[in-house]
Amino acid sequence: MRDDQKNLFLAMGLSLLVIMGWQYFYAAPKLDRARETTAQVGNTQAPAAPGAAATPVPAAGQPTGAAPAPGGAPAVPEVELTREAALAASPRLLIDSPSLKGSISLKGGRIDDVLLKGYRDTVDPASPNIVLLSPAGSPHPYYAETGFVGAPGGAAATPKADTLWSADASVLNAGKPVTLTWDNGAGLTFRREITLDDRYMFTVKDSVENKGAAAVDLFPYALVSRRGKPALAGYAVLHEGFVGIVGDSRVQEYTYDAIEKETKSTRLYEGTGGWLGMTDKYWAAAVIPEQTKNFKGRFTATGAGVKTYQSDVLGDAVSVAPGASASAVSMVFAGAKETRVIDAYQVSPGIKNFDLMIDWGWFYFITKPLFWLIDWIYGIVGNFGVAILAVTVLVKGLFFPLANRSYLSMAKMKAVQPQMEEIKKRYPDDKQKQQQEFMELYKKEGVNPVAGCLPVVLQIPVFFALYKVIFITIEMRQAPFFGWIRDLSAPDPTNIFNLFGLIPFDPTHLPVIGEYMHLGIWPLIMGVSMFVQMKMNPEPTDPVQKQMFAWMPVIFTFMLGAFPAGLVIYWTWNNTLSVTQQGLIMKKAGVKIELLDNLKKLFNRAPK
Repeated sequence: MRDDQKNLFLAMGLSLLVIMGWQYFYAAPKLDRARETTAQVGNTQAPAAPGAAATPVPAAGQPTGAAPAPGGAPAVPEVELTREAALAASPRLLIDSPSLKGSISLKGGRIDDVLLKGYRDTVDPASPNIVLLSPAGSPHPYYAETGFVGAPGGAAATPKADTLWSADASVLNAGKPVTLTWDNGAGLTFRREITLDDRYMFTVKDSVENKGAAAVDLFPYALVSRRGKPALAGYAVLHEGFVGIVGDSRVQEYTYDAIEKETKSTRLYEGTGGWLGMTDKYWAAAVIPEQTKNFKGRFTATGAGVKTYQSDVLGDAVSVAPGASASAVSMVFAGAKETRVIDAYQVSPGIKNFDLMIDWGWFYFITKPLFWLIDWIYGIVGNFGVAILAVTVLVKGLFFPLANRSYLSMAKMKAVQPQMEEIKKRYPDDKQKQQQEFMELYKKEGVNPVAGCLPVVLQIPVFFALYKVIFITIEMRQAPFFGWIRDLSAPDPTNIFNLFGLIPFDPTHLPVIGEYMHLGIWPLIMGVSMFVQMKMNPEPTDPVQKQMFAWMPVIFTFMLGAFPAGLVIYWTWNNTLSVTQQGLIMKKAGVKIELLDNLKKLFNRAPK
């Protein structure tokens, strides 16, 4: 195979890889989100079931035969309330900590009103705080609940969704426990001691005292429930939905749609240690049972029309004799997926594999260390964008020996081009003889014709790991760079199609073509840097190959326009460093740099 053919196939392969990546990470998820939005609108229009007394979650999803289903489903109101009205419908214990504000409903004892103090909807400091949990009856119910549930067929009355608790304080502050109390009137007194740390973890100790004449069997449980599918980012690179660890299993990840397709819309687990919950891109809610005790866990989707999704854990039965008491401790995480905070909870109180709540992906062994490196540099320079530039330099330094050999081999390849042309003229009709002569020439001159591909291939995992870091880590959310880049995790907000803001309209909202209209300043700079990098080498003689290389910077510019700005800045800086490095190596090797000649050919075309 001729060398120009090899280069053509290489270019076609790289282009195909990029196109597939763009389809995987952007185009297909965009279409899926549009379909999902349409489906959700249709579901929302379905009539709601009339209100009824709280009933247990359907028994079809029970973890084991004789065990009860955890918790109780809330009554579905005939008329959906605003969030404010739903909050006002029951007395509340206020939450006020350095990281959270909100309230706990004394009717049902649920943690169902949580706002994140440190995060807002947009980069505008006056925008609303992020709302994580909301009560039943509101537009988007999402709450956590713990307690005891009785054995199937048992006579013991346990707390339900409409149980009215009394509290010994009016506000839950960090480090100051509050106790809720309820007497069932039949000899059982239930207490719920709730403690909140200064971040996002509630520790709940549920206890029961038996003053009756007969023993009772109770099961401790904890759950996270949400009604209706949330708004999803919808990117294949990111998991959103059910997530958890049970025992020694690997991380369990299911989308909402995937659970609906399971048998009876349920996944069952059992083990010792772990946690279960639901995750969004940057936020999560999870329940964590005692790590030394066996528990049963499940993911479920129930209901017709608008589904109710639930992650729950159920402990083994506890027998409470007359005059005795029993207790169970569980934790509820409700907050932002900050890497340091999540890792700290894995160490203390020792939650098994809690760091996997953050979707580090297949390249975990690269992605997480890369984040720590960027975060460490950020601690020094105070800007995540600058930290990304610094990490790019370090990565280039790491690959320098390989790149040095690669560029030297490319320089040698360029130096032997005249000899290769002579071989072609000498054996114009004998391709096999040409290849034999080429191999002898390569061996004699120490040339590796595929060496130029190695740095690119080896840096692909680093590129995807960096993409993952920028896209999923909350530390990058709304992290500014300089100038107009106020959020490295979002696309460049400028756009050439509205003259960078001079024309008051957003071209990305246009039907059909809008998703292709993300073309800001940084993507344009990236395209120029890629164009310069390609012009460092002689133009291909093959017309097809020449056209492909000519259009490749344009294709990449449009593709990366909708990617996070941090990734585009990385790619631009990486191209710039590559051009500098290649130029220095070629100059050292005494090989002519083709950049100026290629630019002159481009702008000074000779008349036909």
